[in-house]
Amino acid sequence: MEKLTQFWNWLLGKTTLDEKAVEVYDEIKDRAKEMASEFKDVKKALKNVATQSKDVINASKGKKRRGRPKKNTTTSKWETNKGRPAPKKK
Repeated sequence: MEKLTQFWNWLLGKTTLDEKAVEVYDEIKDRAKEMASEFKDVKKALKNVATQSKDVINASKGKKRRGRPKKNTTTSKWETNKGRPAPKKK
């Protein structure tokens, strides 16, 4: 194992400064892409926080909460009898 590490250090010593600079450049470029995608995620989350903070302010003013419209609660004969015909009146 020691011979392997010596060989590796020898081989690493033979590489030029240009190759090491290219490796560093590639690493920095990859990290910059990752940071850009994370910034996009943070921006999206901050927009969501801003809209929710407006809701908190409106609630403190006493305004009703906005949300989905309520569903129609009327039911038809078909829904109340679960598919069976309505009973006949005498």
